[in-house]
Amino acid sequence: MSSPLTKTDKGIILNVRLAPKSSKNSINKIEEDADGNGVIKISVTTVPEKGKANKALIDLLSKELKIPKKSFSIISGETDKNKKILIDSDINYLEEKLKEYGV
Repeated sequence: MSSPLTKTDKGIILNVRLAPKSSKNSINKIEEDADGNGVIKISVTTVPEKGKANKALIDLLSKELKIPKKSFSIISGETDKNKKILIDSDINYLEEKLKEYGV
């Protein structure tokens, strides 16, 4: 399984599998998608309508990683459960914070 992180010159791209309508908001575990790529499973309680689940995802990541919301952008998967999120922040800091979640 490959890493759910991809380093770029703008930060890190995080591969996420979003589970909306969950019982709690949480950053869960690394899983493997059908192509063998690593993804981080993240659960939010919000319903997937009109971008509400995406907003909840960014809110959760911002809070847990202690990075401003403006540093996050969904670069693919806006309407899909599988998403790529660009986090525009210090790469070393991101790697250290994400290690807390087993990434």
